[in-house]
Amino acid sequence: MGKYLNPGNEAFAEIARSNYIDKTAMIELINRTIGTNTKLTCVSRPRRFGKSYAAQMLCAYYDCSCDSHDLFRNMDISLKPDFEKHLNKYQVIYLDISGFLSDLNREHLSVSDVTVRIMDEIRSDLVLAYPELEKMRDVSDCILACAQKTGRQFVFIIDEWDAVIREAAGDRVTQKAFLNLLRSWFKNGNFTPKAVAAAYMTGILPIKKDGSQSAISDFIEYPILYPGDFAPYTGFTESEVISLCDREDVDYEELRSWYDGYEFPECGPVYNPFSVMRAVHNKKCRSYWQKTSAAESLLTYINMDFDGLQEVVARLIAGEEIEVNTDSFENDLETFKNKDDVLTLLIHLGYLTYHENEGTVRIPNEEIRIEFRQILGSRDVGSRWIRLIRNSEKLLAETIAGDEAAVARAITKVRDMEYAPTFYNDEQALRYVIKFAYIAAIDKYMKVEELPSGHGIADVVYIPRQRTLMPALLVELKWNRSAEGAIKQIRNRNYPAVFQNYGGEVLLVGINYDPVKKEHSCKIERIPEDRNSKKKKL
Repeated sequence: MGKYLNPGNEAFAEIARSNYIDKTAMIELINRTIGTNTKLTCVSRPRRFGKSYAAQMLCAYYDCSCDSHDLFRNMDISLKPDFEKHLNKYQVIYLDISGFLSDLNREHLSVSDVTVRIMDEIRSDLVLAYPELEKMRDVSDCILACAQKTGRQFVFIIDEWDAVIREAAGDRVTQKAFLNLLRSWFKNGNFTPKAVAAAYMTGILPIKKDGSQSAISDFIEYPILYPGDFAPYTGFTESEVISLCDREDVDYEELRSWYDGYEFPECGPVYNPFSVMRAVHNKKCRSYWQKTSAAESLLTYINMDFDGLQEVVARLIAGEEIEVNTDSFENDLETFKNKDDVLTLLIHLGYLTYHENEGTVRIPNEEIRIEFRQILGSRDVGSRWIRLIRNSEKLLAETIAGDEAAVARAITKVRDMEYAPTFYNDEQALRYVIKFAYIAAIDKYMKVEELPSGHGIADVVYIPRQRTLMPALLVELKWNRSAEGAIKQIRNRNYPAVFQNYGGEVLLVGINYDPVKKEHSCKIERIPEDRNSKKKKL
């Protein structure tokens, strides 16, 4: 019927005609809220996680101006008992807030005009459909009169709701005007119960806080931190990806390493849907990460270095999980009080995955690791980063050169830095230092910890990436024993068997820490490229 009022079902029909993973069961979650005091839903997700697909799906389902029976007939929602009850029964107002901002930018207008533009456009659509509303100047009055006239309440679907909060960072007047518009629709006793059947808002950030409370407190929020019942619809589930890989003849294990890593107690592993579909379409796993206005300042956030933030990011790049307190985050891109606020933002942007039960974050997968590795090579990183990377590169070079004494000294130097564990009292603490010391290897190697091989488990293995000619590294750690003993264990248990199909050079690296002398020792042995005669001796 219009651009914003009852936009129809063609957008979702186009999606459904593609290689679509059926997520229509999510509609039932919204149906349950209609006519209740939980009818206002806000779902926040990183970019590339299907938010717009879900919004267009809801438009097609609720829009009273079209018939979507055939569109949904063979989908999961058709099996739900209330499928017919709500199908095409409501007036729909669909707003893509980022689209409004793009229009203003194209017309060389300010983001401060966005709220007035939204009200004018909705009113224009309403008046076009119902000319008798012309005399009403206030858009909320028009919406309420339309609901009363037609006997159909409205379902509001607002995509990229937080675009104003992000684009008008620091502009409190513009942010407040936009939030007041949302309050007039969704926190108004004279309007909300009469005109609103349900509302579904989606964006990258949770709803902006106003003091200690949400700015629109009646919304039930499902952020990426706690998605609840919406967890299976956050991305692709493991079973969906396995089925897709079988159908499209794609290597599941490779795809899992690239795009898995987001995980929720409610449904297990969740995959980045945008990148999965691109990889399936192109038959190639690679980084399909698209820089966005919300994410392009990643380096700026990290260089803030709140409370040693750069140290924390270095630990993340080295493969550690880090504890984080997400409670103080203000749900914007400007109000940061400590490193936890920055880490929480990185969760919402999709750069980190959050484990709710443990309260920890980590880098989720290979695709995101590439983004962080690029930070390591940036010329704009802080001086501490530069020193760290240079020291690590020097250590890697000394290891490859077989300079055992220099390697031992370098590891001790890392141990003495502020990055090291507070309690240096076991092999696990030594493992932490080793991963941190070799952080420069992340760009050249794939690191695997506790890799089963031969007759045991190798502590840390660094496998060269295809584009490098570096030797492989097999690192065995000992606490209060000897570096020679570590090498002996590598050989006795035939750990190098893991490299039986690898034609390049392999370095065996044994590292020990003596807690009495408080010093490290190192032993390095080589398995040359021509290994056929050597393998029998291992």
